[in-house]
Amino acid sequence: MGGVRTALFNWLYARHHGGAFLLRVEDTDLERSTEESATGIVRDLEWLGLHWDEDIVWQSTRRELHLKEVDALIERGLAYRCYCTSEELAAMREEAMAAGRKNLYDRRWRNRTDWPENEAYTIRFKMPLEGTTTIDDLVLGPISVNNEELDDLVIVRSDGTPTYNFVVVCDDAHMRVSHVIRGQDHTTNTFRQVHIYDALNKPRPRFGHLPLVDGLSKRKGSASVLHYEELGFTREALINYIARLGWSHGDQEIFSVEELIALFDLPAVNKASGRYDETKMTWVNEQWIRRLSTEDLAARLAPYLKAHGHEVSGDDPRLAIIADALRERAQTLVEMAAGAAFVFSAPAEYDPRAVKKWMKAASRAPFSDLIEAFSDCSWDEDGVGAAIAAVIAKHEVGMGKIAQPIRVALTGGSVSPGVYATVLAVGRDEAVRRMQAAQSLFPSE
Repeated sequence: MGGVRTALFNWLYARHHGGAFLLRVEDTDLERSTEESATGIVRDLEWLGLHWDEDIVWQSTRRELHLKEVDALIERGLAYRCYCTSEELAAMREEAMAAGRKNLYDRRWRNRTDWPENEAYTIRFKMPLEGTTTIDDLVLGPISVNNEELDDLVIVRSDGTPTYNFVVVCDDAHMRVSHVIRGQDHTTNTFRQVHIYDALNKPRPRFGHLPLVDGLSKRKGSASVLHYEELGFTREALINYIARLGWSHGDQEIFSVEELIALFDLPAVNKASGRYDETKMTWVNEQWIRRLSTEDLAARLAPYLKAHGHEVSGDDPRLAIIADALRERAQTLVEMAAGAAFVFSAPAEYDPRAVKKWMKAASRAPFSDLIEAFSDCSWDEDGVGAAIAAVIAKHEVGMGKIAQPIRVALTGGSVSPGVYATVLAVGRDEAVRRMQAAQSLFPSE
């Protein structure tokens, strides 16, 4: 979800300014990059509707070009081989810690050319030794670092694979990237990368660093988009809520995607960190369930019913009836599916407390008349309402004495949407069949 927030802000910024949103899979870290994780990134963006404008760039396929750029830097004296062993690097770290200094490589191979044969080495980039690096950040404003704090970072590992900080610069240039929006935890990387752009004679993009949101770390504790899809959150709610994590437009809380594109820009991004609140996100989801059209909501409800073994298609007319009946009280599509399950399967058992309370001997005759009325009435809300009203008038009973036995017969319990919607969603033939089966629940008079 943290990665989704970053992608969303980039997508909205590109759409707002008429630019292109590009997708690059940064898979150079072989230990952490898997085909499954990359496929998950693509799937999440597609489900959310955050479509990219050019072919996906898989960073690992461009290694040969990356290494050519490294060779050019070495030839120009801007990068060098480092033959430090792991033991030597560990000793440097210990020395720095003992002295209370940052863990900086001491650059012992920076100007040496007496390279040993047949020994492993890394390649490091020569950072400037003096002065200050300043970035005019699109979110944070001007931010600076003393160059003495920037060590000569490794740009090629000892196994010959280029590192993240180097390859992103090469690929930004190749992909004509003009703006990079990412988390504030990348500021240290940016201070280093701008010098690599300069060394490669590539234009620096504009950078915007987003304050982090507690609970949305990419590596710690945040669930995936798929997790929230499985819980029954809508894509509109996720986009709406995530967009509001660090960005605002007055007091408005609910935004369509079109509104977000029209309104989003980086000056309105907060400089302070925010907090992820799943209760608030659930509330946003409730609002979107109420806003979706009946047809759209019904189609989205179908897969959740299928997941529970109900045979139903997205255009089943029963879905539209029950979706409209449930939308005002549902928090998620999963909750709606649970509430709608009675429409697609007759009760296997009845709540004994509901049977005892509502299936009274005095209600047997009105219930029987209602079965007959349902068999002949016009099958719409007016017709069902008229049939129920006629039985109430005939037997001089209250609505509860009629509605609750209907609910028990059709759902197995005494809780359901409005009784008209409950009856109509089940359908005439099935409603009559279930009510006939439930006649045995009434005690003899």
